[in-house]
Amino acid sequence: MRLEEADPKGLVRESYRIDGISMGECRSIFVDWALSLPQGREVPDALRALIAHYGADAPYHPMTETLTAGLAAPPVPGRRGGRLGRQRAV
Repeated sequence: MRLEEADPKGLVRESYRIDGISMGECRSIFVDWALSLPQGREVPDALRALIAHYGADAPYHPMTETLTAGLAAPPVPGRRGGRLGRQRAV
């Protein structure tokens, strides 16, 4: 995937240019980026392209960490509690 396809609005590019950007700000930009990605574009492919381009020069940047976390599998949901979870098995 081309870089222009992975970051059509340049949000990720600009995040790497902000001095002293925080992890929270990177997460906010990430959400904006994900919502602006055109339909039909695969998010993992776009993330890999962005990490390959920007992450190589800035491996410890908060945005690199945010993009890398975006590739991780979501956690498996567990028991949330409630009445049924507290009742004994018969």
